[in-house]
Amino acid sequence: MEQLILDLLSRNIVFIAAALFVALVIFRGVRIVPQAQKFVVERFGRLHAVLGPGINFIIPFLDSVAHKISILERQLPNASQDAITKDNVLVQIDTSVFYRILEPEKTVYRIRDVDGAIATTVAGIVRAEIGKMDLDEVQSNRSQLIGQIQSSVEDAVDDWGIEVTRAEILDVNLDQATRDAMLQQLNAERARRAQVTEAEGAKRSVELSADAELYAAEQIAKARRIQADAEAYATEVVAKAIRENGIEAAQYQVALKQVEALNKLGDGDGKQTIILPAQAIEAFGDAFKMLKGIR
Repeated sequence: MEQLILDLLSRNIVFIAAALFVALVIFRGVRIVPQAQKFVVERFGRLHAVLGPGINFIIPFLDSVAHKISILERQLPNASQDAITKDNVLVQIDTSVFYRILEPEKTVYRIRDVDGAIATTVAGIVRAEIGKMDLDEVQSNRSQLIGQIQSSVEDAVDDWGIEVTRAEILDVNLDQATRDAMLQQLNAERARRAQVTEAEGAKRSVELSADAELYAAEQIAKARRIQADAEAYATEVVAKAIRENGIEAAQYQVALKQVEALNKLGDGDGKQTIILPAQAIEAFGDAFKMLKGIR
């Protein structure tokens, strides 16, 4: 009886051990990888495979998950580094870099401190790019500078299986002496622009005045030209009349002029005194006779 009980216990122990072994094999052979991670599998200490998100199978006791790598986008701590521009101005650049791991097998076997390596690379590239630009270009072409830095960082970290998704320049700081100098330059530039604007206004005023005088002179010249044309036309008419009618036409025109002159002398308030020579009175009489005869 005791022997039977011992046999049953031994069999149960074997079954239990076998069940535990199978459970252990399943537990070590099945790997469920979360969506935001990748597992690096080693076999006998060497890289064997990279497991993606989902359920995966490995050989128990031969394969082991050596590294669990997050593939989420990461942000490096904000960093500040000094740089000297092309025109020898010392600036302090605050940068921020975002990246994510695309090939974990490169990252874990080629670089130890990923964040430190990227930060060092960014600092060197920022100094190199700032050294190619003047201070004004750094201030005005920040987007272009960011693009150049990101492109250079991507080329540098490509062997580490990393993608730089974004690089930002948070601020460009200057020392107080440089700020004071820039403020003086800005004030001088504003004063210069004010003087230029005032000078342009005065110049425009002179130009408009000259244009007005020129226009007035042109109008006066035009009026005189019209008057001269009218007088020339009148003279031509008189000359034509003399040619066609002889001396009588000329005497008629003179008589008209004499009468018109006499009328103008007579226009007044009645207090003026007019003295005429006898020859003028005779001439007026002849003129009236001629007018009467013509009419």
